[in-house]
Amino acid sequence: MRPLEGIRVVEAATLFAAPMATMLLADFGADVVKLEHPRRPDPARGHGPAKDGTGLWFKALSRNKRHATLDLSHPDGQALFVRLAAGADVVVENFRPGTLERWNLGWDVLTAENPGLVLARVSGFGQDGPYAHRAGFGTLAEAMSGFAALNGEPDGPPLLPPLALADGVTALATAFAILAALRARETTGRGQVVDVSLLEPLMTLLGPGVSAYAALGELQPRTGNRSGHNAPRNVYRTADDRWVAVSSSATSIAERVMRLVGRGELVDEPWFATGAGRVAHVDEIDGAVASWIGARTRDEVLDAFDAAGAAAGPVYDAQDVLADPHFEARGTIATVEDPDVGPLRLPGVLARLGATPGEIRWAGRGHGADTADVLAGLGVDADELERLRERGVV
Repeated sequence: MRPLEGIRVVEAATLFAAPMATMLLADFGADVVKLEHPRRPDPARGHGPAKDGTGLWFKALSRNKRHATLDLSHPDGQALFVRLAAGADVVVENFRPGTLERWNLGWDVLTAENPGLVLARVSGFGQDGPYAHRAGFGTLAEAMSGFAALNGEPDGPPLLPPLALADGVTALATAFAILAALRARETTGRGQVVDVSLLEPLMTLLGPGVSAYAALGELQPRTGNRSGHNAPRNVYRTADDRWVAVSSSATSIAERVMRLVGRGELVDEPWFATGAGRVAHVDEIDGAVASWIGARTRDEVLDAFDAAGAAAGPVYDAQDVLADPHFEARGTIATVEDPDVGPLRLPGVLARLGATPGEIRWAGRGHGADTADVLAGLGVDADELERLRERGVV
């Protein structure tokens, strides 16, 4: 048995954060029905790399889901959506605030027949506040949360991430909040609205910056790959033109690194005992580590660090990830047979449960592939389905 078996989820969402949240639920057994507009599929289908015209990112985002089409702006589509919600535990949507209400699909309507419903609403800026009406994307959240201001080289501009970072963090927060709401329902018998913005989950991960400014008037500067709290912490080029990352958050690890690179005398300096002290001498520390690593191949460096009990890791790209024996042994990258693209490699389930593990059963399916099956569960027969298609409802 999968841990979320029996949980029924209706997803009316596009692109990344909300669909990734339902992907996480589906990985652990929730029955997720993804709804798309009949004539305007989720733009994520065409986002990023494609094989034979099929988007690979969408294949991962929509794995383990059933796919149906429904026009929620059409009265008949709205009626069907209410019926779907009546039999669901969770509805997840990411329209601009007020859109569901404009379609007569607000909280009061959806819970009239199902008071135990959890309605997860994912938006750029949240359901209230002066920015609630604005269009919101992860890039704006990465900028306004404070992340971009911290990211980049000291003498360079703020740096945005090369991936959907805010969306991914929001997806994790949304999935967690949904499970918390479902747990609360076991006590109260009632559902609730889950309001998640793209901004706030990422802001939560940024450490003490807001507290430090409010209490001390200090702004954290950009430090590139260095840390403002300990040293050595950086990436270093090897003799064979590869890169390794070194971390020494614990003083004991920093001591091992410096002895390994032939600068053990630094360990005896009074300033070396604290992270702040090492940061004050970061140029000397980094220079010693970079010089030692730069004279050796990546494999030599990693073997030496491992033998010394110090912390270093290779800087990987996707090719390296697929070739790594540790990831292979753990099944970190799964393989799914897909009818559209053939064998598909994609990241596996993000956490391992010993007794009730999640799994990837299939990759994202075609536009509307399960519409007939989903609507049949509402009592829609073949004749009615054809009439709905003729009216553009599905």
